[in-house]
Amino acid sequence: MTRPGADAVPLVPPTSAGPRGAAAAGPLLAAFALAGALDLIALLAGWQPGHLIAKPLLMPLLAAHVYARGGPRLLVAALLCGWGGDVFLLSDADPAFLLGMGCFAAGHVCYLVLFGRGRTHPGLGAAYGIALVATVAALWPDLPAGLRIPVAGYSLLLTAMACRASRPGPLVGLGGALFLLSDTLIATGVADWPQPPRPDFWIMLTYLGAQALLAQAYRDESSRTTS
Repeated sequence: MTRPGADAVPLVPPTSAGPRGAAAAGPLLAAFALAGALDLIALLAGWQPGHLIAKPLLMPLLAAHVYARGGPRLLVAALLCGWGGDVFLLSDADPAFLLGMGCFAAGHVCYLVLFGRGRTHPGLGAAYGIALVATVAALWPDLPAGLRIPVAGYSLLLTAMACRASRPGPLVGLGGALFLLSDTLIATGVADWPQPPRPDFWIMLTYLGAQALLAQAYRDESSRTTS
C-alpha cells in the first residue's frame, strides 16, 4: 500500500529484467504509443486494415515494456490476457465475444490479486456498487438472453477491479475507472443502445488509457534501487 500522497508503489515486488531489459523499456513504450496512435487514427478514418494490424500489437508491446522495467509477472499476465481479449473481439461472432470477455475476466483476476486485499474508501466502494447495479439493471432487458448472465458476472468482476485499483494510487485508480467506462460502452453497443459517432474510437481511447495507467502499478527497478 502507499503512503498518503505518495506515488504509486508496487503491491508485488518487481522482477529484475537486467540492464538490457531496462534499455529496451523506452523503445517498447514508444512503439506502444505509436501503435496506439495508428489504431486510433485508423478507427477515426474508418480504415479497418490499420485497426486489424495495430490492435493485436498493443498489449504485447505494453507487457514487454512492463517486463523490461522490472514489473511484476501478474501485471504482465494481466496485460497479455487483455491481448487475448483484443484479438477475440476483432470478430463480431458471439462465441468470440464470450471468449474475449473470458480473457479480460482473467486479466481482472490478475489485477485483483496484484492490488491485494484491503479496504478502499467507503464512499468509492458505494459509488461503484451503485453504478454496477444501475448499469446491469438498465442493460439487462436489451441484452441478448444468452449474454445476460455472463455480462452481469463480468461486470461484477470488472467493477471490483476498478474499485480496488485505487489502492496503488490515483492514476492507477483512474485506469480502473476508464476500463469500466470502456467496457460499458461495449455493453451498450451489444444492447443496441444509441451510440456516439465512431464508437470504436471512444472504446479504444478509454481502453488504451486504462491499460496504460493500470500498467503504472509497479515501481521500476531503477527507482527501487535509488529510493
